Amino acid sequence: MRYGICQLSIVPMRAEPSDPSELVNQVLYGEHFKVVEQRKKWSRIKLSHDKYEGWIDNKQYIEISEEEYAFAKAQPATLTTDPVQFITTEHNQLLTVVLGAAIENISLLKDTFDGHSITGKSNKSQLIETALLYLKSPYLWGGRTPFGIDCSGFTQMVYRLNGYSLKRDASQQATQGEALSFIEESEPGDLAFFDNDEGVITHVGIIMEDNYIIHAHGEVRVDRLDHSGIYNVHKRTHTHKLRVIKKVI
Repeated sequence: MRYGICQLSIVPMRAEPSDPSELVNQVLYGEHFKVVEQRKKWSRIKLSHDKYEGWIDNKQYIEISEEEYAFAKAQPATLTTDPVQFITTEHNQLLTVVLGAAIENISLLKDTFDGHSITGKSNKSQLIETALLYLKSPYLWGGRTPFGIDCSGFTQMVYRLNGYSLKRDASQQATQGEALSFIEESEPGDLAFFDNDEGVITHVGIIMEDNYIIHAHGEVRVDRLDHSGIYNVHKRTHTHKLRVIKKVI
C-alpha cells in the first residue's frame, strides 16, 4: 500500500484517470490519503477524512511512508479559516491555500504557516457563521472551495471546519444523524435533504433561523424553506422537494 499528501492548493479528483474526465471532488492542501491503485500518470486514492475515492494526477501529490501516514492520521484536523491564505514552502515560495486547507501535517511537506486556523469542535451555533463565509460562491460540481462548490461539498466543509465529519455526497450524508418529523423540530445547523422525481436524494442544505436555508444552487444562497421544500422568492416557485431533515450533531 502506498500513501500520499496533497502539496498544492487544490487538486482535482476525477471519475476516471483522464484530464477530460468528470470532476467528482477536490483534494485540498494537506489532506492525506491511501493510494489504492497507481498507474503511470494517475493514482486512485482514498481520502483519510471521508474515505472518498477518485483519480488524481501523480504530479500533484507527494508520497509519504506508512509511518508518516499513521502519524498524519493521528493528528487532530487543523484547518485554515480565511477564504485565502498563504503557505511558505520549503523553497521560500508563497503558495495560496483556500478556506479549509489542512495544516496539521504541514511538517511532512516541510512548509510553514502563520495565519489563522482552527482545531477541534465548535458549538453548533457556529455552523451558520461558517456557512456565510461561502455566500455567493459559484456552484461547481465536485467543488469544495469558495471559488466553486457543490451542495454536499458545501455542507461537508462547513461541518468539517467546525470539527464534525460528514460524508461527501448528499445521498451519503442523508444516512447520518437522526431524522426529524417536522421543520419546527429543527435547529440552525441541521441538514435538510431533497429528492428528485425518482425519489433519489440529490440536494442538501443547512437550516437557518426563521425558516431559511443556505445551500449551493447556482451559487451559495439563502432561500425560504417550508414543508414542501425550498422556495425561491424571486422565481416565485419551489426549486427543490423536501425529503427529510436530519439532526447530525
